[in-house]
Amino acid sequence: MRTLIWSKTFIRTIKSLKRRNSQLLTDLQDTLNILVTDPFDPRLKTHKLKGKLSGVYSCSVGYQHRLIFELIDKKESNECAIFLITLGTHDEVY
Repeated sequence: MRTLIWSKTFIRTIKSLKRRNSQLLTDLQDTLNILVTDPFDPRLKTHKLKGKLSGVYSCSVGYQHRLIFELIDKKESNECAIFLITLGTHDEVY
């Protein structure tokens, strides 16, 4: 099981989006449950980004939204943490 680290931007985005789309919270919870067990599960459609977002990953949250995250190695415990950067539609996050 991996640790989730929530950025301030991610928290702000969730607060804003949950007012507009209540189904998004359910989709996000499902995605996070899969993400902590296997970030590369085929259901997430995880892929590495290029260009200005080089070094981070994106996965699908429902049909329309994308979650941008970074994998962080924890040397002392030999684990991997997931730093949640932002969430939004395809056009908002890229």
